Amino acid sequence: MALWCRLGAMSKSSPSVPRGRVVYAVGDVHGRLDLLRDLHSRICDDAAKRTEAAPVVVHLGDYVDRGPDSAGVIDYLSGEPLSGFEVVNLIGNHEDFLRRFLVDATVGEVWFANGGVETLESYGVAAEWSDEEGYEPVRLAFQSVFPDHHRKFIETLSLSHVEGGYAFVHAGIRPKVALSRQRTEDLLWIREEFLDSKIRHRKLIVHGHSIENEPQIRPNRIGIDTGAFATGVLTALVLEGESRDFIQTLG
Repeated sequence: MALWCRLGAMSKSSPSVPRGRVVYAVGDVHGRLDLLRDLHSRICDDAAKRTEAAPVVVHLGDYVDRGPDSAGVIDYLSGEPLSGFEVVNLIGNHEDFLRRFLVDATVGEVWFANGGVETLESYGVAAEWSDEEGYEPVRLAFQSVFPDHHRKFIETLSLSHVEGGYAFVHAGIRPKVALSRQRTEDLLWIREEFLDSKIRHRKLIVHGHSIENEPQIRPNRIGIDTGAFATGVLTALVLEGESRDFIQTLG
């Protein structure tokens, strides 16, 4: 089932995306391949009605962990899931966990506690470790089954994307710091300093990372992480000109 919400055109001072483009920003997936496929289908249906606009999809990161099919999500996104669309894939903090664990077993302690166990299981790897051997046997087993095209996907994810008056990042930005000077740690992890800020940034920031029951629309940011892995709600923000709409798929 999908929900549709039209907010309509903003004021003349509102940010906009470039003329002739429609942008779909997709929130945190977290292993819910079923919801992602459904949402993509609905995005395709919507784009088909906007025949004069070139469609762009920006995935905001956190494709893996917590949900049941992280491997399936990466396999799907590393192919060509949306024919005729420009697709931008951003990195989330959970992809950062994964790629660091591939080369550093000590990352396992924090990654496993934050959904990494579910990701390993989706690749057929048991997250079993001991005080004697640590996490190295698990890392080696995971490394041996992690496909090359999945590795390429993880290693080529972007930190940010800009469309007109909007900037897209995973977690947010540090206020008063230019986008080009943001620290990777902040782009992937920041919360309160960004979420609580009333400062108008040079771009309106579209982000995921911080779960809310519904999209959060503020003068300086729009948050679209609706906790898909737990709630079954995956959200897409639709931007064309100065208009803003939402598509949500419920599972």
